[in-house]
Amino acid sequence: MRLWLRSLLLQSLRSSRGFCGPPGRPPPSPVPSEMVATWEAISLGRQPVPEYFNFAQDVLDVWSQMEKAGHRPPNPAFWWVDGLGTEVKWSFEELGKQSRKAANVLQGMCSLQPGDRMMLVLPRIPEWWLVSVACMRTGAVMIPGVSQLTEKDLKYRLRVSRAKTIITSDALAPRVDAISDDCPSLQTKLLVSDSSRSGWLNFRELLGEASAEHSCVRTKSGDPLAIYFTSGTTGAPKMVEHSQGSYGLGFVASGRRWVALTDSDIFWNTTDTGWVKAAWTLFSAWPQGSCVFVHELPRVDVKVILNTLARFPITTLCCVPTIFRLLVQEDLTRYQFQSLKHCVTGGEFLNPDVREKWKSQTGLELYEGYGQSETVVICANTKGKNIKSGSMGKASPPYDVQIVDDQGNILPQGEEGNVGVRIRPTRPFCFFRCYLNNPKKTAASERGSFYITGDRAHMDKDGYFWFMGRNDDVINSSGYRIGPVDVESALAEHPAVLESAVVSSPDPIRGEVVKAFIVLSPGYTSCAPEELIQELQEHVKRVTAPYKYPRKVAFVSELPKTVSGKIQRSKLRNQEWGR
Repeated sequence: MRLWLRSLLLQSLRSSRGFCGPPGRPPPSPVPSEMVATWEAISLGRQPVPEYFNFAQDVLDVWSQMEKAGHRPPNPAFWWVDGLGTEVKWSFEELGKQSRKAANVLQGMCSLQPGDRMMLVLPRIPEWWLVSVACMRTGAVMIPGVSQLTEKDLKYRLRVSRAKTIITSDALAPRVDAISDDCPSLQTKLLVSDSSRSGWLNFRELLGEASAEHSCVRTKSGDPLAIYFTSGTTGAPKMVEHSQGSYGLGFVASGRRWVALTDSDIFWNTTDTGWVKAAWTLFSAWPQGSCVFVHELPRVDVKVILNTLARFPITTLCCVPTIFRLLVQEDLTRYQFQSLKHCVTGGEFLNPDVREKWKSQTGLELYEGYGQSETVVICANTKGKNIKSGSMGKASPPYDVQIVDDQGNILPQGEEGNVGVRIRPTRPFCFFRCYLNNPKKTAASERGSFYITGDRAHMDKDGYFWFMGRNDDVINSSGYRIGPVDVESALAEHPAVLESAVVSSPDPIRGEVVKAFIVLSPGYTSCAPEELIQELQEHVKRVTAPYKYPRKVAFVSELPKTVSGKIQRSKLRNQEWGR
């Protein structure tokens, strides 16, 4: 593959200097389109995965050369704003230069070798992207984490991952200091700050002094790239490992087909850096030559999001459904999104009501996708294809996605079961390697020839998947299995409901019943609670199957959410069951 890329690159450079072909002959096909098409073919499973691959060298550095040859629009590759007037814009060439300097810091002062692990716990600041690319260049394995990690969280992650280095900001440094003596593998602490701290190396100072000359480590496609900690309903968070190839090439097809990116697009994903969708963004955008746009966004603020969309030439937007639920509560007609043309969402279920409101006010469709920390995009509603409102879309190649029972047998169309991804006889390359140091968990995730995602759904006759809920979210009341999504979608159609979360609640007769936690729309906060509860219960009975109505209702001022805006049903469920 690298020889192929180099030959195309040389052809491009010669063409840009007027060396290719006699006068009057039509120019050859654009090299970037051929390059991306080959990456896409690998992503779709139509061409073999190369033995050696490194995203920094084989994607970013190649785009840097394309940029120099004039084969890319003048958009930046990376564009960061803090909302207060400060901006950072990097071309692919500048991104390459800065990331090589960062790689020298990691290899020099931190003594990181290929395979060594490094925790990245930073807010949405440019250094997160720099260090991520620097890890690729050095062969170090990045372990992203959210800035809300507690001392206990940090200690567990550092100890179990045996990370040698951590990089963080002033806010988290005291928590790291409090537990670092209990983390014997931790050798170096890097601080992203304009001030110094005892026991820490100042990353910005070291970056300024570092050389911009660096030779990228030669990595195989199967070499580790990243580790994410993923939580389940039981036990401590598990380590999910992805390879250079699984992430570096696995998102190319979805980047083109679901996110619909080109080299002229500017893509903003509001997600936190600690979640997999931050990595999904760069691995989707940069192979297409697209610009990654980032707003520091210290907290979710819908007016900041809307004003940013109106002010900057953002063409593509990704938010979790919860944020879109908040956005459609605003008067969107007051904003002019002159550049925005494509919107995607994922991470939780998208209520059809939200999709319809967004489309009616902006004229833009919402394309839902579905995936996990363990995978790339499993299902998606791709641009140009028919959307069935409420569906996750169809399976995304190279995955063979089926609905299976608990033994891994494929179920008939329309029957609810486990979402399974076929891993035998051939395991897709764009798939996590395993749950590190946890063969029991790895084995438990497999049934027959399928990996079981832990989500329940059904597939219709046209191949569209319909999400029902997490296995641990499904409510079993008097023998009836009730997915929280159905109830939440029904509630969302009532004007009194701003947002809701539905969980199981203990009941002495039925074992468990449906309980809805509801945030009321502003115009309904003064309504008589008893009457409104009855009205909402009757509404759900009319909209969906009557047995699904919430027998318990609680009005709350807010719902527990992750920093990226996803509703945390597990906290409400644990609260109900006294866990």
